[in-house]
Amino acid sequence: MKSYRQELWFEVPHRRAFINITSQVEDALRESGIKEGFVLVNAMHISASVFINDNESGLHADFEKWLEKLAPEKPHSQYAHNHGEDNADAHLKRTIMGRETVVAVTNGELDFGPWE
Repeated sequence: MKSYRQELWFEVPHRRAFINITSQVEDALRESGIKEGFVLVNAMHISASVFINDNESGLHADFEKWLEKLAPEKPHSQYAHNHGEDNADAHLKRTIMGRETVVAVTNGELDFGPWE
């Protein structure tokens, strides 16, 4: 079994952001030389998520609104975790959005379904 590992780093200028990393994952896949199998994309930070969905600004706004309803940032005092920190909501949002995603690789390409 062939494997390949690459770390991608992102600077996010705001508390939350939606970043399309498809092209970076495709670049890593090409570098790997893997033609058939799976790619695992794993957010290696406790308050970051990886998910696959339509890359559309309206959907991103809907996610933001929905997540904020489920785990509102403020007041920070509502969370037991927020002692010297203010990111308990980010941990909860990460749990909802997911830690990782797996995509099939076919003929050296990410094998997405329609609209992914």
